[in-house]
Amino acid sequence: MALLDDNFLLKNDMAVKLFNDYAKDMPIIDFHCHLNPEEIYENKNYPNITRIWINEDHYGDHYKWRLMRANGVPEELITGDGDEYEKFLAWAGTIEKAAGNPLYEWTHLELRRFFGINETFNTQTAPAIWEKANAELATDAFKPRNLIKNSNVKAVCTTDDPASDLKYHKLLKAEEKENGFRVLPAMRPDGLIQIFKPNYGEYLETLGKAAGVEINDFKSMMKAVHQRFEYFNEMGGRLSDHSLWTYHFIEAGEDEINAIMQKGIKNEPLTDDEQDKYLTALLEELMKYNKEFDWTMQFHVNSVRDLNRPMYDQLGADTGYDAVGTQPDIALHIQKLYTKMRNTEDIPKSIFYSLNPNDWMELATMMGCFLEGGVQRMQLGAGWWFNDTAEGMHEQLRVFAQESLLPNFVGMLTDSRSFLSYPRHEYFRRVLCNFYGELAEAGRVPDDEEYLGKIVQDISYNNAYNFFGFFNDATPEELFGK
Repeated sequence: MALLDDNFLLKNDMAVKLFNDYAKDMPIIDFHCHLNPEEIYENKNYPNITRIWINEDHYGDHYKWRLMRANGVPEELITGDGDEYEKFLAWAGTIEKAAGNPLYEWTHLELRRFFGINETFNTQTAPAIWEKANAELATDAFKPRNLIKNSNVKAVCTTDDPASDLKYHKLLKAEEKENGFRVLPAMRPDGLIQIFKPNYGEYLETLGKAAGVEINDFKSMMKAVHQRFEYFNEMGGRLSDHSLWTYHFIEAGEDEINAIMQKGIKNEPLTDDEQDKYLTALLEELMKYNKEFDWTMQFHVNSVRDLNRPMYDQLGADTGYDAVGTQPDIALHIQKLYTKMRNTEDIPKSIFYSLNPNDWMELATMMGCFLEGGVQRMQLGAGWWFNDTAEGMHEQLRVFAQESLLPNFVGMLTDSRSFLSYPRHEYFRRVLCNFYGELAEAGRVPDDEEYLGKIVQDISYNNAYNFFGFFNDATPEELFGK
């Protein structure tokens, strides 16, 4: 079989039919990513492929950075100020050794789908690919808005701090018909959650100014957060996202929470129990707000961040020094949180992603206990980060299918900072079609193309369209045409 041929990841005739006739051309709703709305609005061409692939203006691709370090590339050619062509060559040399890594497949998919470059990417082909890709990047088709539109994307949800003024979302909203897609904010309250960070007090001042609320205790903080929910909701926001590196459910009274907050504001040391008490109280209120506004609350759990402290001090967060978390009972403590919130009917629509796949069965079965109130209101999220592989995707599909109703799944997201990441949806759809193709081949589901085709179309697009409500005011066809 040739590299990335038409039947890539599709192992039988049914899988091929499902992908080509049902999944392939479905639109995309990218409901969780880290694209910068300012870049979308400014809509500038990238000067070369290194700038869109390895080091963008505001951030970079830490997936690639980790591999480059594994290949002995000096930091100057990774995150440093080294020559951009030399960085590109260093990436080519890394990809030569990346066979078996999903980045090998994604890299070649991006070259083929966006640039029409079918050659194998290596140090020998890199010079010609550099020239051809850079010529394409100078055209209108490679401006950010056209990269999104031409990928058949109908909605993009960025990741935004509650204190954000959403300036660029406002500007993009006024031009969405012309753009052919929506850019919507999704709230990510890391500044609230990370009370242990030295800038916690400064962050509360920033949040208070944005909300027009003087924050001096937990009650006033949550008043400010509620105001931001109202504002994000007006701007089309329908999701929030919460990163829980670790978590233990521990309740505490209001006075104790206020005292813990004051320690955080003063940057005084906090015990693990104090952090968990504060986080428990915060999550309870955030769950209430998500339920009130009919948002979907996403949780990304069980990661370990910034393990290499000297490099974190030098480069900052999200630079390739994170790993899979090992808190074995995190799902148990999430169960306790949801059990309490069910008593007051304050459970919102929820999606759980765990970086540790050992959590998936426990989370999936926990969610099965709280499914009342709508279609699959609790979901096991797509294989995340280190599980964002063909095998990881397949395992997530297997667990979801065997413990609940996979045909209700809202599907894939890029979780990416790059405008070239949309082939990840194709990659997922191929895995999905092969999953059902293998079940049909084994006689475990009907050998019924129309029945299975409807399922893969729903998971590819329709379920996300119905679940999140991004187009409750008008359909994409009414807004953008066909």
